[in-house]
Amino acid sequence: MQNRTIARELALLILGQLQEFGQRGDLSTEQLLAQAMASLNSHLRESLDRSAEELQQAQQSLLDSELSEGELPKVRDHLRQGLERAEQVLNRLSSSLEFPRLLLLADQRELREWALERSKAVAASQPDLDQRIDAVMEGWRLTRLPRIDQDILRLAVVEIDRFSTPSAVACNEAVELAHRYSDEAGRRMINGVLRRYTTAHPA
Repeated sequence: MQNRTIARELALLILGQLQEFGQRGDLSTEQLLAQAMASLNSHLRESLDRSAEELQQAQQSLLDSELSEGELPKVRDHLRQGLERAEQVLNRLSSSLEFPRLLLLADQRELREWALERSKAVAASQPDLDQRIDAVMEGWRLTRLPRIDQDILRLAVVEIDRFSTPSAVACNEAVELAHRYSDEAGRRMINGVLRRYTTAHPA
């Protein structure tokens, strides 16, 4: 079970690279992971910068307002956004520490093939997947979510529909991935969308 959890995470990281590099067949799993690491590091730097900006704006608003009642909602909003971005960065920093283990496990043929099969299944059927997920999003669209959240949902739906993974297992694994790669709002969204999806598409 632990190996499948790791392989699912590997599939998520590979999927991001397959999308970015147009499903090139000449990239090894190790190369895909190395590129995912570079992309993740770049995103982390940008997120940290945005988080620092939000927290600085909150501090400046506090200084400017002298805690006047009318400015407090703006201060709270800046603080909330800054802390949410900081949480997301910490989640992704934590996940990046797992890359050496993932690289080692990528040498295991079964896990590598399992992960590649799922990530390529998502890439090959993405328009249909997106349409089915959009149908249960209740006034929201998949493309409005961060890309990592989109990919977590796509992987879960592929697991359920194509690979006959029990819905409860696929949903739990998706939420675990969201704990590592998303924030609180993303986790809630992913959990809610998958619950509606499995209700609309019972096994």
